[in-house]
Formats: sequence, C-alpha cells, structure tokens
Amino acid sequence: MPVFQCGPAARASGTGTAGEHLKKGAIDIVCNLFTPEEVANGHTGLDDAFKAQVRMPPEIRGGVTVDNYLERMDRAGIERSLLIAVRAGDINVKGGFELPYARVRDVCQQHPTRFSGLAGIDPFRGMQGLRDLEQAVREFGFVGAHLYPHWCGLAPDHAKYYPYYAKCCELDVPIMLQVGHNLVYSRERRLPSVGRPICLDQVAIDFPELRLIGIHIGVPWTDEMISMCWKHENVFAAGDAYAPKHWPQAFVHYANTYGKEKILFGTDWPVIDPERAVREIDELNLRPEAKRLLMRENALRVFKLPA
Repeated sequence: MPVFQCGPAARASGTGTAGEHLKKGAIDIVCNLFTPEEVANGHTGLDDAFKAQVRMPPEIRGGVTVDNYLERMDRAGIERSLLIAVRAGDINVKGGFELPYARVRDVCQQHPTRFSGLAGIDPFRGMQGLRDLEQAVREFGFVGAHLYPHWCGLAPDHAKYYPYYAKCCELDVPIMLQVGHNLVYSRERRLPSVGRPICLDQVAIDFPELRLIGIHIGVPWTDEMISMCWKHENVFAAGDAYAPKHWPQAFVHYANTYGKEKILFGTDWPVIDPERAVREIDELNLRPEAKRLLMRENALRVFKLPA
C-alpha cells in the first residue's frame, strides 16, 4: 500500500518542495480560483463583509496568484486541488456570476498534475447548460460537476436539476452540492438556505448510479448529512469550509469509524487556508486508515482520479 504523506511529513521527506509534484499527497476536492484577476473581474461573489466575517487574512483578500497558491499546496502537502468553474445561479439576475469554464480549463492545462476542473451547474441555461457540461468533461477533462442550490433558490431535489443529474450519470462523473446553511456572501443579494441534506434522499433514490457529495458538512444539519451517507451507498460528504478543529464531534466520529469511506477532504479555499486545514486534521488524531481515506483515497475512488 502506498505511503500517504501530507503536511510536515511531506515537507520533511522532500516531497513538498515548491514546484515539485507531490507523490501520494492529499487531494482537496473543494477549491476556488481566487486570484487578483478573479477578484477584480467579480468572479468570486464575495464582498468585504463576508471576508471579514470568515476572518480571511487581510493580505489575501485581494487574491493570490496561481503560483502562490501552488506554494501553499506544497507546504500543506496537497498533491491536487479540484477547481470549481462556478456558476452562481442565473447570470441574468442581479448578484449572479460565473467563472468561465475556459478559465479553469486553462489553469488545469498549465498544471495538469496539480489541478482538475469541476463544472458549475446553472439549471436556468437549459439544453445549452447540458451541452456545456458535456464539453467540460469530454473535451476539457473536468472530473465532476458542482452545484450551488442557494444561488438557484431551489432545493437539491427540485426537478429543474434532474436533467443535469442524468447527464452526470451518462458522463460517469460525480456532482457536489453545497448543503447546510449558507452565509450572506454579498449584501447586494441575500440568499436563503435551501440545501438541507435530507433533500439528497430522493435524488439518491432516483439516481442510484450518481455519486453525490454534500459539501460544507451540512451544518447545522450535520446529523442529516451523516444519515444520508449511511443510508445511500452513492452519497458522500466533504469536510470543508469549516476549520477542522470546529468540525462537529459526530462528523469527526463518523469519519474516523463506520463512515471512513464516505468523507472527503476539502478546504473551500479561500475560506480555509490549506496549511491550517491539514495541520488541524493532524491534530484530530484520526486512525491511520481513516486519515488516509479522508485525505486521498476516497477522492481517488469517487472522482476516478489518477493514483
């Protein structure tokens, strides 16, 4: 079995040096492209009040370059991050925005061993949205889809998403959805929390082939998220968007015991710094097998990534 390394161990062994491909490092499945270009172009959807609320360090609020972020990944022992080509609801509605698929494609092509793309879903684009998703996977090499239910104002089990769920089955890629509550990302448009984890129940029943990942732990309905993972073999959860030292104890216990094959690691950068995330997971003192599955092997299996 390959040796899993991340954080200080990876750096000590020499696998974490800047610019060098990390062998058997962690995989961050929830990462946003947060460069000065994205911030300037309004491709993040985050206002200054949100950045202050999540205690984002002032020095990164204007974005960091891709090279800078790669250095952060190296220091944390993260081998690969999945970048979201965000589609935040209907772009014809005030506050809606997107990060073009082509932008994420280009970054992934420039760093093919470090980044993979995720195709954001906007159900209001109809057939064109389905064609875009297929192109992203078949031509751009994206490894999954991503959905923000709150930006769409529709719960995860709404019929409007079903053609996209079916397309993901056809393409054999997973889809991740933000579940739990959402914050106020921009004071120009305050969004209701529509993504309770229990809403994944009917979706998992209707699409048993579809690999569903509830990201952001499901807070404050974490027990619902665990329940869905336990009930359905095709439902998974990500530990992201919250510093690991603040993860609910039930979630930590699940990841460390009977749910060790169902939880995947993420940061939701720039919300959580990768070095902090890895360090605090180390401090959870998970069982070696559970930690290896959380940090790498579950992502390899669910996203069918190269080992």
